Amino acid sequence: MAGTASQSTHEGATAARAVWSRDFALFFAARAIARLGDTMLPVALAAGLLQHGYGAGAVGLAMASTAAAFAGLVVFGGVLADRFSTRRLMIGADLVRLGTQAMAAVLFFSGHVVLWQICAIGFVNGVASAVFQPGVASTVPRLAADIQGANGAIRVAESAAQLAGPAVAGLLVGFASPGGVFAAHATTYAVSAGCLLLLRLPPLAPGRAAAGPRTKAFRADLVEGWHEFRSRRWLWGVIAVWCVYMIAVCGPTVPLVATEVVQEHGARVYGLVNSALGAGTVVGGLVALRLRPRRMLRAGAIALVGFAAFPASVGAGLDVPAMAAGAAVAGAGMSFWGVMWATSVQTQVPPDVLNRIHAYDVAGSLAMMPVGQALAGPAAAALGADHVLLVSGATSFAVCAALLLIPAVRGLVRVDAATAGSGRAARKAQPSRAEKC
Repeated sequence: MAGTASQSTHEGATAARAVWSRDFALFFAARAIARLGDTMLPVALAAGLLQHGYGAGAVGLAMASTAAAFAGLVVFGGVLADRFSTRRLMIGADLVRLGTQAMAAVLFFSGHVVLWQICAIGFVNGVASAVFQPGVASTVPRLAADIQGANGAIRVAESAAQLAGPAVAGLLVGFASPGGVFAAHATTYAVSAGCLLLLRLPPLAPGRAAAGPRTKAFRADLVEGWHEFRSRRWLWGVIAVWCVYMIAVCGPTVPLVATEVVQEHGARVYGLVNSALGAGTVVGGLVALRLRPRRMLRAGAIALVGFAAFPASVGAGLDVPAMAAGAAVAGAGMSFWGVMWATSVQTQVPPDVLNRIHAYDVAGSLAMMPVGQALAGPAAAALGADHVLLVSGATSFAVCAALLLIPAVRGLVRVDAATAGSGRAARKAQPSRAEKC
């Protein structure tokens, strides 16, 4: 018994060393604090725009402006991340968003809120996010040997931030104003930039310099990234299904849930429901830290079924405890899927194209998000917001079934984190290995 306990303690310490270091802790803090601010934003937009006479359509358009810029430009951000310092790009993006959110705070504090200005600020935020996000994928493997453990830890931190963010935003809206939420959001980007400024990434692997003129190389990098993306059936199969998910589930869920709950129960209750969503994502991240299925995407797709509980509970007009429970189940399922997906991409794809692959992944995943958000208002006006949310819940089941019906997705075998680092050179030399999985 003592020997077993000692072995378990040693394994836990070894796993912790495979994840935690000074630099990973800084990156961890940057992601957590930025996520805290991001989860405050929907509360601020919904409460602030409704307060100034706008409706659900305006909230959807404001969110769609950010999503559209991000989805449209993130592919180019992936090429930049593969060619320049990802850390500097991320710091620059944080500083840009610090300025835009400070500007939004001034508009809401002054009471001069015009929808096109809010949408323009959201668009600039989307551009900055498109430059920031691709570097995240390649930063995690450079900082931690246990990639799934690192993704799980970041997911737990982001989930804890999501748990606190909406509640804090609801309090700020209730006791101060939406402008206070935007000011707090701007501060989180300043803290994130500071953490990244202190971060020191290991040197890049040799042999990644592009040949030929820079303009030609840029186009060549785009084409190469596309070919690498297209050659992996499991990758583009998930993205194809995810486009439907964005239009019918995630797109309408965010603005319609925000509008419905705020109108019926107030901003504080919406903050509490979103906090329940965050609590669920914490649980999902903790489970992902411990559970290491051989077929990660299959397990993730099964867990993702739980997301249907969130839009369905709000659409059915259930009471606040039931909506909170549905949000918690949804968060757990989405969080577990997210860790399985991120780890699959980071371990199955060669590092020299990882930023571009991640950019194509993100662009494909979110390309339809602004469509779903922009259509949320008209659909709610025609059918009723409750009916649209019920359809979103039903579509969640269909999407998970579609993922499991794709052989390349359900059959993809994990690359163990312990062997991922030593096997990357072999995967680069033999790209067919990823294609066969």
